[in-house]
Amino acid sequence: MSENQPQRPAAPTIVKSEQQWKEELSAKEYDVLRRSGTERPFSGEYWDTMTTGVYSCRACGHELFTSNEKFSSNCGWPSFFAPLAEDRVRYIKDGTLGMERVEVRCAACDSHLGHVFAGEGYPTPTDQRYCINSVSLSLKTTE
Repeated sequence: MSENQPQRPAAPTIVKSEQQWKEELSAKEYDVLRRSGTERPFSGEYWDTMTTGVYSCRACGHELFTSNEKFSSNCGWPSFFAPLAEDRVRYIKDGTLGMERVEVRCAACDSHLGHVFAGEGYPTPTDQRYCINSVSLSLKTTE
């Protein structure tokens, strides 16, 4: 996340109707990916895994993060200190729930992934925590 975040949202390259998304995603996936929901902490598939691989958007398959950037933040959701590349995600100001946060979305299909936080003192190269919902991700292992 560059210092000028949040950036102007780019148009997604994968566009489907809400009906198409509902048909392709489970109810839980649809709630998080398309309605910006959040899964309960410590309940998702990837919150504590350190399996080697590439994490992709569950909605469209766009590669987003790798296990090289994943770290244990003990927050209950998968945490990464950076995306695979800056053009893989986009950022939007999020003022919901009485907080000022930065939402992270898939650059390809505009699906909600989670939020990014900075300045929390994590011992990572970026001092950022991409707090991502497990249900937003699919892991392709490379082990």
